[in-house]
Amino acid sequence: MTPPPSGTTASSPDAPCAQSSNAAAPQAHPAQGYAGDISPQLAYQWWQGGDAVLVDVRSEAELAWVGFVPGAVALVWKQWPGMTLNPDFDAQLLAAVPAGKKVLMLCRSGIRSVATAQRATELGLQAYNVLEGFEGDPDEQGQRGRTGGWRFHGLPWRQG
Repeated sequence: MTPPPSGTTASSPDAPCAQSSNAAAPQAHPAQGYAGDISPQLAYQWWQGGDAVLVDVRSEAELAWVGFVPGAVALVWKQWPGMTLNPDFDAQLLAAVPAGKKVLMLCRSGIRSVATAQRATELGLQAYNVLEGFEGDPDEQGQRGRTGGWRFHGLPWRQG
């Protein structure tokens, strides 16, 4: 699957850039059933450095309506509507990740990406979950993208 046609850059110039209060370099945190959990910032660093492949496992509808990360591999885990598992996920994932590369799993809020990181690990890949996902958790008003996530941290994305 290819990402939706690119529109204008949707990254907001006034989107907050999270500053870590910890002076140490960001690192992965161990997890059950996969290599670990990493921040969106560390995921971007690894991906841009060529150490990893970024895989966005959201539905085609989410990519089109909410936005996508240019250059990420768009690979649907659960198909919309109905959220049924993509029967070709395993083969598509293995074809997308070169030997020796880490795979970074991104979804809306960091839930489906855990399941896909576990599955990728079962397939023999070194897989990480990108914490907070693309949009992060909802705030007090139920709105996403205001308290965490790829977009919140000012990382590259486009509106579908």
